Amino acid sequence: MSGEETGTTDGTEENGAAAADGNEHGNKHMNEHGSRNGERTAVPEPRDQEQEYGSSGPGPVTGRVPVLRRLLRSRTARAVTAAGLVGALLGAGAVAWRADMLPSAGPAPCWDSLSDATVSGLFGDRRTEVEEQSLQPDPRDGRSSYGQCRVTSYTNGLARRQMTVRVHRLDGLEGTDAHEWPREYLAAGLVALGDGLPGMTSSTRAWLALPQSCTGRDTFTGPTVVDVAMGRAGLEVSPEIDREGRAALTRAVVEAANGAIREFGRSGAYRAPRDLPSLVTQQDSEADAFCGIEGLSLPPAYRKSLVRTRVGGDGGPARICEAGGRLTPKLRMTTVTDAALTEIFSRDVLRAGLSVKGAKGYGRFDGSRALYRASCQTGPVVFMVEQLEPVADGDFGLTRALLPGCVAAEAERIGCGPLKVTLPGA
Repeated sequence: MSGEETGTTDGTEENGAAAADGNEHGNKHMNEHGSRNGERTAVPEPRDQEQEYGSSGPGPVTGRVPVLRRLLRSRTARAVTAAGLVGALLGAGAVAWRADMLPSAGPAPCWDSLSDATVSGLFGDRRTEVEEQSLQPDPRDGRSSYGQCRVTSYTNGLARRQMTVRVHRLDGLEGTDAHEWPREYLAAGLVALGDGLPGMTSSTRAWLALPQSCTGRDTFTGPTVVDVAMGRAGLEVSPEIDREGRAALTRAVVEAANGAIREFGRSGAYRAPRDLPSLVTQQDSEADAFCGIEGLSLPPAYRKSLVRTRVGGDGGPARICEAGGRLTPKLRMTTVTDAALTEIFSRDVLRAGLSVKGAKGYGRFDGSRALYRASCQTGPVVFMVEQLEPVADGDFGLTRALLPGCVAAEAERIGCGPLKVTLPGA
């Protein structure tokens, strides 16, 4: 389910998580004027957040959480604390609060994870309602789905905004997460979280992979992720609003991931990133360095259709380039370098369409989509070219025209070259 607009780390190294001390805080403020000339946008820290922002290395979590916060985190302790406060008020001759009216006694939204500052950053001062599932394996599909949480804000009784947080394992064997999930969460509008965090973020979508020590991982399955959806995927309002929304959604996905880690019985935590890359903007296409990749040439027949490009995710789990006109992309090229994330394309690279041959890997081609999985020094890498709309008077030959050059140039860029692939019929 995606969000809609409606009116540690346990010492793990496989995900590059960073652990944090619960009592260290920094006061960081977002750059209100944007991130021009390579500047990065600082992510402001909620006052009551437990983990420190920033740092790129994993380390032990001391877990020093204030006593009252620890008590209120325990569902049993919350009831006892509420009863004690009521008794104290009565003993003092005051009018007692009902237990469900005590503002500090209830759990935070989404597995006791989202801070007041984060909720306020996403919903302002509107009234909110929370629907939350406990995190446990779904009996219908084994361990693929663990649960979700939905927060809806209201104004004058009408639902205004909604955020959905899901905890689920990405599938690779059946191919159920190879198309829709990348369309929303591996889009060019997202940037890498950085600081060793295995995830990406934008103002409407964000995701963060949990450490494998929390949930394990089987062959042909991707990582277990916490993903957050708010509003229509890819919706952009203005640079200032988008920066603020992205910062709030980034805090939400990190806090929700830490809540899930606790629910799975682990004591570690991710640190949120100190700052984020600039917002992803469109650029004029360069025919001889298409999508910013040196050595990748765009055939002349397609240059009038693919005049603008935008590239997101540099330095993260995946690099994505979308190309087309000013309004909608017609082409998406994705290079997935995160080993666990490549597994969500397992079925497609083995069974979807005709065979793509290469000395260091294998792939498939089905007309509008072509994928190649290569074995590189750093592990498996997936190169994917997708044609989203017809170009050049109805032509659907982009994938055939671009995959060989994309694989060769991208492999060279990431240090996996030389790679040469052959499409069927070539």
